[in-house]
Amino acid sequence: MPVESLALLAAACWATASLFSATASAHMGAFAFTRWRMVFASLILWAIVAFTGGWRSLAWDGVGLLVLSGLIGIFVGDTALFACMNRLGPRRSGILFATHALFSAVLAWAFLGERIQGFALLGSALLVGGVMTAIAFGKREDEAHRWEATRGRLAVGVALGLTSALGQSVGTLILKPLMSTGVDPMAASAVRMTAGFGAHALLWLSGWQLARNRAPLNRRDLGFAFVSAAVALALGMTLILQALAHGSAGVVGLLSSVSPVLLLPLLWWVYGRRPAAGAWGGAVLAVVGCGLILGRW
Repeated sequence: MPVESLALLAAACWATASLFSATASAHMGAFAFTRWRMVFASLILWAIVAFTGGWRSLAWDGVGLLVLSGLIGIFVGDTALFACMNRLGPRRSGILFATHALFSAVLAWAFLGERIQGFALLGSALLVGGVMTAIAFGKREDEAHRWEATRGRLAVGVALGLTSALGQSVGTLILKPLMSTGVDPMAASAVRMTAGFGAHALLWLSGWQLARNRAPLNRRDLGFAFVSAAVALALGMTLILQALAHGSAGVVGLLSSVSPVLLLPLLWWVYGRRPAAGAWGGAVLAVVGCGLILGRW
């Protein structure tokens, strides 16, 4: 499957999983929700890796890099994202997280020597601008949902959103050289998830109050956490690592950032809320940008 298709499929996985994440994360708390997602994702991935034998592709010199990637991208990035979502809601946290496309492109240029030129550069600008426009103007004037409320200080929410974007970019980009050596993507994902869960487990064992569940566990929230883990972490992140093994880290990061645009029709279908005109305008820009990247890279 083409690298670009893998990145877009990963974005679709993240968009779908977000439908199951916002409410459960608000009930359980960012740390508890992320911890349970990692438990489920780790179990799923290790079961598949044990069955397929993908664990044989792991080497000790690469495990350390995978652990570091898991701590930065999963433990820090994922937790910061849901903490931001709990404060600012899915729409505004999506704007901030979409900056990971810019971080990915800049870091790939600075550390991997990747350059985006010509029509691909124009497409990248349209893609990032379209994604942010779709989210920023995605709220209709007559819509007053509880997810639009700001909980706590706005500056803290913004800082958490940018931290999640940077963590996502750094956590995946540092794996580009390793993934090119033929490491099984699912085995790599399993190590990353286990590292992230290990850090969360230590926080939980420390007795830190924020790491505790906000409310008693229930089947509904755990079910949402499982679906979110299976779709976003076990499948989505594995697709990203597979794309990194064969493609440009900058382009993979850019194309995977379209998940907020893909979320628009899903929200319309599930909640019956037609996106605002600005959201559709941003979506058109993002589609044109994708076309330029795919046609000219």
